[in-house]
Amino acid sequence: MDIQKIAAFSLNGAGGNPAGVVLSDMLPETEEMQVVAARVGYSETVFAAPQENGFRVRYFAPEAEVAFCGHATIALGAALGAAKGAGTYQLQLNDAKISVDAFEENGNWSAKLTSPSTKYEDPDPELRAQVLALFGWVESDLADDLDITLINGGARHLLIPLKNHGSLQEMIYDFDIGAALMQAFELVTINLVWQESPEVIHSRNPFAGHGVYEDPATGAAAAALAGYMRDARGVDQPFTIYQGADMGVPSRLKVTPTAGKGQPILVAGETRLITD
Repeated sequence: MDIQKIAAFSLNGAGGNPAGVVLSDMLPETEEMQVVAARVGYSETVFAAPQENGFRVRYFAPEAEVAFCGHATIALGAALGAAKGAGTYQLQLNDAKISVDAFEENGNWSAKLTSPSTKYEDPDPELRAQVLALFGWVESDLADDLDITLINGGARHLLIPLKNHGSLQEMIYDFDIGAALMQAFELVTINLVWQESPEVIHSRNPFAGHGVYEDPATGAAAAALAGYMRDARGVDQPFTIYQGADMGVPSRLKVTPTAGKGQPILVAGETRLITD
């Protein structure tokens, strides 16, 4: 089995979130894909095989399958571009149909995904209380113009908007408690954000429920965030998310809302091939 390793949402040729990418004539059995993802050890490995006019795609974290993964989709786009050329590729996920555009930029492959539809809802009060306790924050640590919200752009995340950049930079939590909480409430990540300006957001994404302390670049969470900000706050202009810097893995995600409540989000980024 040929497993490519590609970092998605890299910044100036460095950083980015590594994903495993497997292109094959047929998808392996579910159990084999899970074993491969655990062996690769990245937050996600994506498997793709030709199907009708596109590709059948599944995503696996080291400990479980996930419905949608943005950074692995960007990595897949780069792999498809390198193998088949620039263009738009249709992807059939478990629960949605999306697409990814592959294009060359500055001598490397970049990609832009069109996310599944988006939605949001208020969290259970118990989840709100538990997640604040997990990070040691109180209500006064939260931003004034956004709120703790369950957001979804193909996968379920909990948004926590912070008032100060320092709270984001100093984030720490108990991994086992975080994993149990995220599994109990079916969260893919907890999306911690601090907004520097209307055009720039900084983010961190704990991912303990699927066996990873922190994700350095999270396209699914970016799509979910943009959908919430568009539909709940009227934000309809592109913005950039910087993630991973506090891990020493700087990453950049370019996000563009499309028009209409619940409509997909465009998320773009550069990639780099991992050769070691």
